[in-house]
Amino acid sequence: MKLTLKSQIMDANELFRTILRLSYEMLERNKGTQNLAIIGIRSRGVPIAERIVKNIASVENCPLEMGVLDITLYRDDLTAISDQPVVKPTQIPFDITGKKIILIDDVLYTGRTVRCAIDQLMDFGRPASIQLAVIIDRGHRELPIQADYIGNVVATTANEVIEVRLEEIDGRDEVLVCER
Repeated sequence: MKLTLKSQIMDANELFRTILRLSYEMLERNKGTQNLAIIGIRSRGVPIAERIVKNIASVENCPLEMGVLDITLYRDDLTAISDQPVVKPTQIPFDITGKKIILIDDVLYTGRTVRCAIDQLMDFGRPASIQLAVIIDRGHRELPIQADYIGNVVATTANEVIEVRLEEIDGRDEVLVCER
């Protein structure tokens, strides 16, 4: 699918500040790190989660548990994506039962990715709560899901795509609006 760049809505500095702000909001809302764990949704949710964990650890001077979810096999559109989807490992090296879990993703759109993540998470135990943090909320929800922590709300059309580019995956940090 060919995309045409429409605009840059965040540069590297704005993305850095957004992730830092979200980190502080998480600490404030949860009154510290007690019983708190961060789980990134593959693929771009993982480096965002790693940055948040690093930010919180530097403020609180203590490590924070982190996990990684690959929701590929939980998708309701699995056959539409690929005949042979690539499944990467889910890594949750701690018991989530009774924990306050914050799921991290780059863009919240229809809500289907988050629903898949919650379904998969429940296979690992029963957390005390599940919160959601995203860099961009672009609207167009198909399910009744909303984020607890939002970097920016960007109104988009169905033909537009939000691309969150991260140094760890894409070689640079920025958020773009593109058109199909």
